[in-house]
Amino acid sequence: MRNYPACLLDPAQSVLVVIDHEPQMYFGVESTQRGAIANNVVGLAKAAQLFGVPCVLTTVEAQTFSGPMYAELQAVFPQVTPIDRTNINAWEDANLKNAVAGTGRKKAIIAGLWTEACVLFPALCMLREGYDVFVVADACGGASKAAHDMAILRMTQAGVHPVTWMQVMLEWQRDWNNNETYDGVMAIVKAHGGAYGLGVEYAESMLSH
Repeated sequence: MRNYPACLLDPAQSVLVVIDHEPQMYFGVESTQRGAIANNVVGLAKAAQLFGVPCVLTTVEAQTFSGPMYAELQAVFPQVTPIDRTNINAWEDANLKNAVAGTGRKKAIIAGLWTEACVLFPALCMLREGYDVFVVADACGGASKAAHDMAILRMTQAGVHPVTWMQVMLEWQRDWNNNETYDGVMAIVKAHGGAYGLGVEYAESMLSH
């Protein structure tokens, strides 16, 4: 059992909530590159799987408007059926609320589309109900950069913690001497870590000589 300082994310206390990563929601994102968000949320999901962090997936109007959960993301958790809803605020859906509460975890890590609505609303509500809420800013997207930025600012002012997907994974890893997850973390970095991943590939090739 690893010891995590109280100020750091502990995978044993974390639950990942992924909200509305669906085609129609991606179409409306203008805050940053859509491909970057898709890459980052899959990297985050793979990290959660590696560290045994439960994931709650939710969609909005999947059959009639928004389409299914992003396939590459769903493939990380094939056993998890997304909770489909009509509420803009996912926290108003009893099924989702019960699924999160049922994990017994109080550190809620949220990634979703769009930041200014489907992330902001549940984040503020969960904070009010005693959850320690972390929003993964680079695995979220808004209808404009201003919409995304102002939502992050409003949540931060309320007490939500803004983080990035790589930060979350490295916080869970905490020590490169934690060998049981080291190889998995490196595999995720190489697949989703951009320049850092290329650097790892290069270092490994040099060391092999």
